[in-house]
Amino acid sequence: MARITFHLARADNGVIGKDGKLPWHLPADLKRFKAQTMGKPMVMGRKTFESFPSPLPGRRHIVLTRDAGWHAEGAEVAHSPAAALALAGDGEVAVIGGGEVFALFLDRADCVELTEVHVDAEGDATVPEFGEGWRETAREDHASEAGRPAYSFVTLERVR
Repeated sequence: MARITFHLARADNGVIGKDGKLPWHLPADLKRFKAQTMGKPMVMGRKTFESFPSPLPGRRHIVLTRDAGWHAEGAEVAHSPAAALALAGDGEVAVIGGGEVFALFLDRADCVELTEVHVDAEGDATVPEFGEGWRETAREDHASEAGRPAYSFVTLERVR
């Protein structure tokens, strides 16, 4: 059975994106994302996939879309969460967004690797707090530096 881990950065006000991009630039967050997703199948929405300049090396890109005719170089296409998980197979599956895709997999997620970005960001994509049923198992706080906002790396595990 697949173990589903969400990977996302979210501002204090819930914003995760603006115009198909991250509303901040945090090199440490990008480095952490790369380390945590390398070698794993990543499930994402079409807009998330299209926000990359090209497919990310060393990872499978399973793109969940309602568009039956959509295809792209480097993308494995799925039209339902079940089809996406079937493509991913057993083992850890990285769900990387956007907001609609996180909502589709929320009931099945086992873990959240979250970067809390300590700003109220302007944006058009949001993810709400994860709420009850999760416990924080790790936190690493980082101060604001070089004009970048303060942030925290947080791991949440589902309480079963």
